[in-house]
Amino acid sequence: MKKVMSVLLAIVVTASLNAQKLTIKGSDTCLPLVQKEVEGYSKKNPNSSITVIGGGSGVGIAGLIDGSVSVAMSSRSIKMEEKQKLMDGGKTLKSATMGFDALAVVVNPANKVSQLTRQQLEDIFTGKVTNWKEVGGDDMKIVVYSRESSSGTYEFMKEHVMAKKNYAATVLSAPATGAIIQSVSQTKGAIGYVGLAYVEKNVKALSVSFDGKTFVKPSVDNAKNQTYPITRPLYYYYVSTVEADLKPYLDFALSAEGQKIVKEVGYVPVK
Repeated sequence: MKKVMSVLLAIVVTASLNAQKLTIKGSDTCLPLVQKEVEGYSKKNPNSSITVIGGGSGVGIAGLIDGSVSVAMSSRSIKMEEKQKLMDGGKTLKSATMGFDALAVVVNPANKVSQLTRQQLEDIFTGKVTNWKEVGGDDMKIVVYSRESSSGTYEFMKEHVMAKKNYAATVLSAPATGAIIQSVSQTKGAIGYVGLAYVEKNVKALSVSFDGKTFVKPSVDNAKNQTYPITRPLYYYYVSTVEADLKPYLDFALSAEGQKIVKEVGYVPVK
């Protein structure tokens, strides 16, 4: 698994794609993967450019709607109201799955807690549980970190782990995934969630159980065999008008070479 930079608000990478410049914007979860894919593509096609920028899935999709970006990278499915806005603008939506991610729940390595159930995670992130002793840890305040609401990971966590309940008002918002890693690594009582590729040795990924019995650690293998319960697809969303220009890059990203990069970065290949 590749180590990812601590703070990734926006990384701009230039690669080639025919003569037209394209912009891929959105999910910080997808950012390290798309960065590497674009770098690999550029070695084969050095004549034009793709710009890759993070900021959150919602930001990328908003850019797709207003026409400021060519492609949105997203760690969540596009919403019905977002689809409607594209339709209202006369745009035909297209999509491709770039790979799959295991959403890792991370704590400080000094925390003796090594596993939590889905219900315990819901209770922590909604503010019902506020001390680690309530879930088998030390008598220590839980400091909860989350992504901002524009993040696809924020919404995926809320929908699939928190039973669509609201985050507690005390939850601290981080502007990027790397900021969560940094904060959790520096705060003994902290907990947060990140894409699998962001997990580093300065944080501890917890084993998770949705049935309260079988606890599984996040890993590429456990996501691939579907034993880890918090997995999700990662998407490219684009409109039909850029399809022809984007196709050479998508063909590369979904080729054996491109899918090898998915695994190298720390995610699960589509193929």
